[in-house]
Amino acid sequence: AFPAVAAPRTYTIIVDKMKFGPAPAGIRVGDTVAWVNRDIFRHSATARNHAFDVDLPPGATGTAVMRTAGTFPYACRFHAAMTAQIVVGS
Repeated sequence: AFPAVAAPRTYTIIVDKMKFGPAPAGIRVGDTVAWVNRDIFRHSATARNHAFDVDLPPGATGTAVMRTAGTFPYACRFHAAMTAQIVVGS
């Protein structure tokens, strides 16, 4: 018998008022993170280690599949004060 493997899930992070919303708990390798830009400004979600780089024009949603476990600090390329992190479990 094969061990039960959870189907990949999609987690959403809201970008609003020049801030990244909190990252959901429970993100695992293979899951997708979707950033929803509710701001009037263009943003990005750019991992410091280049694991992902999502462009987010105003009103857009961008996604990235988490390929490796670990803690991933990220920031907006256009607004250096906008920082956050995602923790991905194996």
